[in-house]
Amino acid sequence: MPNRVVVGMQWGDEGKGKIVDLLTEEADIIARYSGGANAGHTVVINEDRFILHLIPTGILHERKICVIGNGVVIDLKHLFSELEELKKRDIRFQRRLLISQSAHLVMPYHKVEERLEEEARGKGRIGSTGRGIGPAYQDKMARRGIRAMDIFNPRLFKQKVEWNLKVKDDLLSALPEHELIALKNKSLDVLKLNRKVKPLLADVSWFLNQSIKKRKSILFEGAQGTLLDVDFGTYPYCTSSNTTAGAVCTGLGIAPSAIDEVIGVTKAYTTRVGNGPFPTEEKGKLGKILQERGNEFGATTGRPRRCGWLDLVLLKHSLRINGISKIALTKLDVLDQLDKIKVCVGYKYRGKILTEFVPDLRILENCQPVYKEFAGWQKTIGGTTNFKKLPERAKRYVDFISRKLNTLIFMISTGDKRNQTIRL
Repeated sequence: MPNRVVVGMQWGDEGKGKIVDLLTEEADIIARYSGGANAGHTVVINEDRFILHLIPTGILHERKICVIGNGVVIDLKHLFSELEELKKRDIRFQRRLLISQSAHLVMPYHKVEERLEEEARGKGRIGSTGRGIGPAYQDKMARRGIRAMDIFNPRLFKQKVEWNLKVKDDLLSALPEHELIALKNKSLDVLKLNRKVKPLLADVSWFLNQSIKKRKSILFEGAQGTLLDVDFGTYPYCTSSNTTAGAVCTGLGIAPSAIDEVIGVTKAYTTRVGNGPFPTEEKGKLGKILQERGNEFGATTGRPRRCGWLDLVLLKHSLRINGISKIALTKLDVLDQLDKIKVCVGYKYRGKILTEFVPDLRILENCQPVYKEFAGWQKTIGGTTNFKKLPERAKRYVDFISRKLNTLIFMISTGDKRNQTIRL
């Protein structure tokens, strides 16, 4: 089987968890290459709902090996809390989960730092999750980060903690003295997790490259979506890592030639969490309808997602950046009861029609979406597994998206459960 990348085509929350879960059946190894505990993948198996943040979705399948790469920043306390929850639900992870020894750690001071920075931004807040992801990546790039392997060198670990607290003194000085002392102690306490983490650490790059030589099939699992990429997203209203397919190589230590296929995931409409431009957002009744019917509340924070019509300008951008060869379309059933459905095919800005995405916030925040309108099918399609059984208007909607993007839609999700899927 091919080595595949699954990547989000919007602002995250596209339903990648379910698509990865389905494709895991055809893979030997599932490898996470970016992000941190700010991501949330939801998988429904029968009547059980699993929400995973750091651990690859493949852990829910017996005998599948799961890998967390060096491109991921890891909150150890959160990791072990997640593992404990899996243990309670009889999901075995021993000898099935490997973590890169080079992955950087999210420290307690990162969460405090992020909170204080957001407060200082005032009206310009980004709307981060508060999980300390941004500051962890910031320290990594500033070459003062703490890697997982450093937990076995107490002297170095303590030096790095003290140095980081010193560097961040201007920001952290806003805290009372007793809170600063408690924060330092809490950060040093991470050392106590070294015995628990030791069995999980490995040279992930070596493992994956050996597996490729043995012709094992690898499914590369990303987090968030293309429009949250720190380089190609709606900067600065984005995450602090590369969420696109290119990050697979740097986030896991494999060559580009090891990737056979890139699969994009998009909802049948658009959502985003947090602040930032959203050209097709519906702020009125329609937005609320999509939010309620789609259960659009963040898996990580519970925050309500902003909702709007499907945006083909954004999707064309995602196709180009990631080299996507086929698409999984999710939540088509959420549109069931709408009498009219719109799709954005361009942006109108100062009298001109733009059909290509532009990263300029001035344009994105002030453009008007140009829509193609469809009559809704107004029939319940939830749980449909055969494309031929979809209403003709639903088929027309799917075909239009595929034709405009010149890309095959090979999978359609008609519900949150595994079996509520159309495979083409």
